[in-house]
Amino acid sequence: MDAVIIDDEKRARVNLSLILKEYCPEVNIVAECENLSQGVKAIRKLQPSIVLLDIEMPGHSGLELLDFFDENEINFSIIFTTAYNEYAIKAFKFSAVDYLLKPIVPEELADAIARVKKQQIKAKNYGLLKENINNVYLDKIAVPSGSSLIFLDMDKILFIKGEGAYSEINMEDGTKHMVSRNLKNFEEIFRENPVFFRPHKSYIVNVNQVSSYNKSDGGSLFMKNKISVPISPEKSQLMLEKIRLVRR
Repeated sequence: MDAVIIDDEKRARVNLSLILKEYCPEVNIVAECENLSQGVKAIRKLQPSIVLLDIEMPGHSGLELLDFFDENEINFSIIFTTAYNEYAIKAFKFSAVDYLLKPIVPEELADAIARVKKQQIKAKNYGLLKENINNVYLDKIAVPSGSSLIFLDMDKILFIKGEGAYSEINMEDGTKHMVSRNLKNFEEIFRENPVFFRPHKSYIVNVNQVSSYNKSDGGSLFMKNKISVPISPEKSQLMLEKIRLVRR
């Protein structure tokens, strides 16, 4: 697998190169570039499978790389490298795009390379990432479905039901998507989104899709599609507070 590294810091490029050589010997580094212009030229000339791209460079965002290519030209996967930015990290997760936090942890880099080998990220994921980065609020989420990814409007999610290593996403229009992510993964992604709440070990609900709360029989929530979702007794008060906060 040929790879191009794009990072304005020489130390970062050298460090990434050394880690790749030790932990990912199957990756062949064909170019190291210090700016976006060099990177675009290297990609066009060398046609790498992977681009390791710093998202924060002087005068440019790494995301601008995508402006130089049409969607059908993006036949490479990008692994973004970034210093910690909570909002940006959330956008990466929602868009199902690989990223690495600096300083780079070798095992995390190896895992990212393994994911790229298993499933090449499609161009539309990067378009979704740009959209999510630019939006004040993230409104779409990319989720795995077989060998592809589907894009869902979050405000149209009713609830998510955990099924072991999988989760069933129930949509406003009645469609259901069984995806290969456990409920804990969704809980982490939605951690700072006030609209989603986990009222029960097996469910995450969209608070805006709750139509009523029934206190009897241990407590349950009725969604706008009339489906009942259980609520743990210790979560009932917190759930009511969440509804008041989101809808006020």
